[in-house]
Amino acid sequence: MPRATVAYYGDDFTGSVDVLLQFARHGWTGRLFTALPTLPALRAAAEDAAVVGVAGIARSLPADELADELAPVLGAFRRLGVPFVQYKACSTADSSPAIGSIGRVVEVARATFGPRAVPMLFAQPDFGRYTVFGHHFAREGDTVHRLDRQPTMSQHPSTPMRESDLARHFAEQTSLPIGSLPFVGYSDAGELAERIAASEDAAVVLDAATEEHIDLVGRAVAALPAPVFAIGSGGLSAGLARAWGAPRSELPASTGSTGPVLAVSGSRSPQTRRQADAAAAAGWMLEPLSFDPGQPEGVVAVLASGRSVVLTSDDAVVEPGDDALERIAEAAASVVDRAVREGATRRIVVCGGDTSSRVTRLLGIESLSIAANPMGNVVLLRAHSGDPAMEGLELLLKGGQVGPVELFDRVRWGG
Repeated sequence: MPRATVAYYGDDFTGSVDVLLQFARHGWTGRLFTALPTLPALRAAAEDAAVVGVAGIARSLPADELADELAPVLGAFRRLGVPFVQYKACSTADSSPAIGSIGRVVEVARATFGPRAVPMLFAQPDFGRYTVFGHHFAREGDTVHRLDRQPTMSQHPSTPMRESDLARHFAEQTSLPIGSLPFVGYSDAGELAERIAASEDAAVVLDAATEEHIDLVGRAVAALPAPVFAIGSGGLSAGLARAWGAPRSELPASTGSTGPVLAVSGSRSPQTRRQADAAAAAGWMLEPLSFDPGQPEGVVAVLASGRSVVLTSDDAVVEPGDDALERIAEAAASVVDRAVREGATRRIVVCGGDTSSRVTRLLGIESLSIAANPMGNVVLLRAHSGDPAMEGLELLLKGGQVGPVELFDRVRWGG
């Protein structure tokens, strides 16, 4: 049997990193692969780490491509023999019948793990995500909004959220029955575990509005007979870590690295724009990400002078008909690659979950581990690669809404 207790697939890279963080906070070592490795490589990682993950791009994939993306990973996890497998989904339940369909994920998982009910927990209270009576809520700024009224998620360019009742939301994505177990329906973790196991639904949405609720769900899911397949946010990961008795562990706040930082963004989130503007006010060079092949040279010159740089995409010029996501990721990766190879920086921030996924892979990075936890759910990663230029590179992969306004400059000065 492998040492690893948990294997997981993340539907984007930033979410994948969150799972590493939640377990690392409780002393669990982890390794995150940027693509499915060979089974021997996966087994080797599972002998060294308690948690092994594969970061994917399912959140942005058409529903008819999800099986090709996910089935090989779940099959490898089943052969690995770990007792618990998590599909890490965004805490805002990003999905639709056409894109990133979590209903389709349930269908694919049943082919590997059998027809048992899949527990689903999207709440993550420390991140401002709550589920109450099956309805999901997400904080933006100081205000908690019902999901279908949350300013960012209700207007999401790929998967706008029109329904806050998660069971109804996912039922639109599959013909399988999707249920919900509100927290008034059970008195303790043992009873909840029994109700999940006895459910005739293909998947059940679980409530949580507090960390105590998260812990109760964690204990219930941990009590299910192995192997367990579950879908959920970093809240599920944290609840499981605590359920298995792992004590809180402090992570370093800084790596001690110095020098300029390069931030590239594929995010159109208002929070990322506020962060970019704050960096500019603090002296960073700010300009739109360009598809001009001459931009990397100019960026390298600025970084070499000791000044940090942030390149944004919410103001980038994309022609109609272009695959905006792919073009932005390729342009961002080109700038990063040039800057790193010329020794202009060793610290990179990539904004946007889908962009982070693609940029990391384009750079040839094979796996990631946690280097530091500067604040909250923000993580600095260390890259592992057969390419000496990329080995040891420090990366912050940031979802659009993640982090305080002054995040970039706080990373610049060590967290």
